[in-house]
Amino acid sequence: MVAKILNHSIFKNVVNFKAGLILLLTVTLSYGQSVKDNTNVVTVLMAKALIDVQNGKTVVNPVLYIRNGKIEKIGTGLPIPDGAKIINLSDKYILPGLIDAHTHLCHEYYGELERVSGANIIIETVKLTEGDRALLGAKYAREMLMSGYTSVRDLGNSGMNSAVALRDAINKGWIIGPRLFVTTRALSPIGGQFSKMTPEVQNVIISKEYIEINSIDDARKAVRQAIYDGADCIKIIVNNGRLVLSEEELTAIVDEAKRAGLKVAAHATNGDGPSLLAIKAGVSSIEHGYTLSSEVLQLMAEKNIYLVPTDAQGVERYQKRIQRAVAAKVKIAFGSDLYYYNASITRGQMAASSYGTYKEAGMTNLQILQSATMHPGDLLAGEGKIGLLLNGYFADIIAVEENPLDNIRTLEKVVFVMKEGEIIK
Repeated sequence: MVAKILNHSIFKNVVNFKAGLILLLTVTLSYGQSVKDNTNVVTVLMAKALIDVQNGKTVVNPVLYIRNGKIEKIGTGLPIPDGAKIINLSDKYILPGLIDAHTHLCHEYYGELERVSGANIIIETVKLTEGDRALLGAKYAREMLMSGYTSVRDLGNSGMNSAVALRDAINKGWIIGPRLFVTTRALSPIGGQFSKMTPEVQNVIISKEYIEINSIDDARKAVRQAIYDGADCIKIIVNNGRLVLSEEELTAIVDEAKRAGLKVAAHATNGDGPSLLAIKAGVSSIEHGYTLSSEVLQLMAEKNIYLVPTDAQGVERYQKRIQRAVAAKVKIAFGSDLYYYNASITRGQMAASSYGTYKEAGMTNLQILQSATMHPGDLLAGEGKIGLLLNGYFADIIAVEENPLDNIRTLEKVVFVMKEGEIIK
């Protein structure tokens, strides 16, 4: 009798489990179908004009079909499909989402701490946990996106892996932010970018921000570690004061990175020497390069190496370098390199106001637009993905009140932001 009761109970449990499983599968399939149906719905975006940043043209009354996060079709007078979601920006100018090729989202300095040399970097490294820095990055990522920056490259000074965590959180939809291309710790000469410290402190602190390179083996190992940690690209500090990585070390870094399909960004200052070493090694971009000569810039143009200026306003020698770069036909990718706290303006607003530096140097509005969209788009993601409004590209779109070909400062007041087909603002 007991056996019969047990068997009957087991049978009922099996039946109930199967029924529950069938119900779960039905709901899952139905949900999956509804999701698929929703993603197949076309979004139709209409605007007053589209700025063709590649050719410097203004296309009047454009109509864009957007599906599954990408631009499907662009034209004028296109019909509106049944059931389409309509976005009417008929009084606005649209252009590709802005791109910042040199940011530090998990990094924040304070002006008052500059009274003591090196205080900012030590305090940041010691006091902030990886979680603190990732959350700080979340704040600045949101500010960048709300100002129209749909993609950014974060080049370190983010602790061990805070920027990687930030990127992953954005990709999972936990928080909003630009599409992130991140490095892990920068590869550098001994000491990184820290001021002189006692040996005991060096051993504890420097490795939190930099991987120190002292041999070719160190160089290869560091790149492999960065790849394992989740880097999208590699950042190298070619020189820090009198310490300069060797050509052999730089070549090893680039070789290892290219084997994994990653590009290398080279922080290079102090004249032509460090940049020449990086160029010979085959890097993809020179960061800063404040006073590069025409000869070096010409070599960069021949090798399709990008210049990412991060200039303060009003510095004549920086402006002359921009003029030489334009004359040499070097591709310029905008980089804000902002990391100082400012209570009166957001990080994104500060970045957008930086285009005035390029204007002061004599760049045309079209050249500035290209440096803010198509050039960094190619540098960060390769061709055919971001930085232009063309069929097959991600639907990263911003809108402004005025034609930026006439007034570049209109980029400081972005009124509409779409990232990958989703309206953000």
